[in-house]
Amino acid sequence: MTATRIQGLVAAPFTPMHADGSIHTERIHEIVQTLISNGITGMFVCGSTGEGPSMTTAERMETAAAFIRAAEKKLKVFVHVGHNSLQEAKQLAAHAQEHGADFISATLPTYFKIQTIQGLIDSLATIAAGAPQLPLFYYNIPALTGISLDMVAFLEQAAGKLPTLAGIKYTAPFMHDFQACMHASEGRYELLYGTDEMLLSALATGSHGFIGSTYNFAAPLYNDLIQAFADGQLQKAQQCQLRSVEMVRIIVKYGGLRAQKAMMRMIGLDCGNVRLPLQPFEENEYISMEKDLRAIGFFDWCTRVAKP
Repeated sequence: MTATRIQGLVAAPFTPMHADGSIHTERIHEIVQTLISNGITGMFVCGSTGEGPSMTTAERMETAAAFIRAAEKKLKVFVHVGHNSLQEAKQLAAHAQEHGADFISATLPTYFKIQTIQGLIDSLATIAAGAPQLPLFYYNIPALTGISLDMVAFLEQAAGKLPTLAGIKYTAPFMHDFQACMHASEGRYELLYGTDEMLLSALATGSHGFIGSTYNFAAPLYNDLIQAFADGQLQKAQQCQLRSVEMVRIIVKYGGLRAQKAMMRMIGLDCGNVRLPLQPFEENEYISMEKDLRAIGFFDWCTRVAKP
């Protein structure tokens, strides 16, 4: 199955949570409206950024359904259905299809890890059977899953065996491999790049679709970067990417995902804190990180929150 080509930024939204850790579904509509107003073209729901692995299957279904409803077909919706149980993943895929998702995507079990490309294909086939009408993107993120297989060989071997496979959400810094994947199987598969601080490098390979977490609060910066590259203004594109790198260095300094949820609060769209086993963000960290972000001009080019 050849996917509709994805252009531009696909944000991986944060799952909003109450102080007790329950899902704050009432906040989802405002999140989606903000993404639309900032030039986002799609959403990747319940993935790493959305804390999908820390949620129950019922919570993931509730969250996915709420994001799909809020999108009102104005954004393409990817639902991440990966799970340590392939049967649970299959149920999540079926739910996504039933509720109107545009795509499904999946990591594979990370406790009993797959060891071969054939194992990868067989496992994805199990998941895809739950949503035979939806294009499937394999979610390749070896830093978190510990699964590192030859993606070019996977795409070449998957042809004819995974009819709904549309491509890969490629979240790794290996640009040579990413570029090779783009041309595998005569370019029939869509490659969506997922390392925000290397977006300019992906553009240079010919990529045109990007999935990331920082697009939630810095979409104007990345849209400027993409436009500058398209206009041949390489120096401006490099400057935009450097701002992204500086921002990501601050995010890493303060703990990654937990810091990014705090940044949503800073732009006026409070998504709550992270769930255990991630450590909640403390108020003293919030004050310190806000100071660091002001020093790089973050609040001059960050996402603007949509007004009700």
